[in-house]
Amino acid sequence: MTVYEDLMWRGLIKDVTSPDLEEKINKGGMTFYIGADPTAESLHIGQLPTFLMIERLKRAGHHPMVLVGGATGRVGDPRGTGEREKADENIIEQNFVKIKAQMEYLFGKDIKIVNNYDWFKNMNYIDFLRDIGKYINVNYMINKDLVKRQMEIGISYAEFSYMLIQGYDFKRLHEDYGVNLQFGGSDQWGNLTTGIELIRKLNGEEVYAFSMPLTTDKDGIKLGKSYGNALWLDKNKTSSYELYQYMLNFDDVMMEDYLKRYTFLEKDKIEEILKNHQTKPEDRIAQKALACEVITFLHGREEYEKALYISECLFTEKINELKANDILASFNGVPTIDIKKEENIVDFLVNHNICTSKREAREFLKNNAISINNKKIDDENLIINKELAIDNKVILVKKGKKKQYIGIFK
Repeated sequence: MTVYEDLMWRGLIKDVTSPDLEEKINKGGMTFYIGADPTAESLHIGQLPTFLMIERLKRAGHHPMVLVGGATGRVGDPRGTGEREKADENIIEQNFVKIKAQMEYLFGKDIKIVNNYDWFKNMNYIDFLRDIGKYINVNYMINKDLVKRQMEIGISYAEFSYMLIQGYDFKRLHEDYGVNLQFGGSDQWGNLTTGIELIRKLNGEEVYAFSMPLTTDKDGIKLGKSYGNALWLDKNKTSSYELYQYMLNFDDVMMEDYLKRYTFLEKDKIEEILKNHQTKPEDRIAQKALACEVITFLHGREEYEKALYISECLFTEKINELKANDILASFNGVPTIDIKKEENIVDFLVNHNICTSKREAREFLKNNAISINNKKIDDENLIINKELAIDNKVILVKKGKKKQYIGIFK
């Protein structure tokens, strides 16, 4: 397949501004950019397929740039779900530094990264209206799908003007760096085309854009931080183990789509994985292949091997081979218990609201439904102390098949 055919096969291109783009992508040599939002200090797993396009186009002979929206992050873009909260300017600046480091880590130190606040911070409002706003018709703006949806619930002038700002970004990058291609999620289509319109009217030149389908779960819900289901690409915010477990639980129906979008595996290899998966879906072959590719790309092979090892240990008595920090990172979000004194296990279960009464606690113990560090406990006289703890610090308490607690010795 050609580069363009491969991108289409992977479902990575939704809309294009010109049929000429196919030939240009196949030929190589374009300078392209993608925008990154600095309202968070890391990208998240829902954004990864879009940003992996940097690497795909780079391998095809194109030249990447990333624009971190230090200015646009202060304004907010229409989401169709309500007005964004005003972001703290100091946090935006701090996030710019972190996202810049993340981009360089993932895509190489040679990637060009700019901040649109650099050219907007001293721009005169009257000049912007005269030089930019004058050339974009309001009817053009309100006919964009995302703006239409936002207008139904109310849109501020600040968010309404967002596409003008992003349009000017494209114009500025085209003039200063020779950028002639922009891409982004399909919800950015109106913003992408505004830049093309400005450059056509003010520069008399043709540039290009394409949109990418949003990454969703099986119910069509967008994977993103705005929807409360983000897993961060920064391993200090989301561990490799958390990513591994998250992807291990992806629904089978999404696996072909995710393997195409999240990995660089060739068509034959993906088809082989899916074929093997269908023979034994309970083994999660496709999910494990996906996790291997994603974690290795993001964090390195050693982190992937570590995630596998933790997964093996967490569900057996080998849990005692792990470090306390591994346990705490792996069970992020699990209820925690502060343990300040030694006590009998029955009292421990009741005092920390794991069981409602001593009678219930004894019944669970009798039925082998309580475990400490994956070891079944039936001794009512067991003393909970640091001798049971991993690194003398934490214990994993399980009640039944689903209830889990992390005990932390103080």
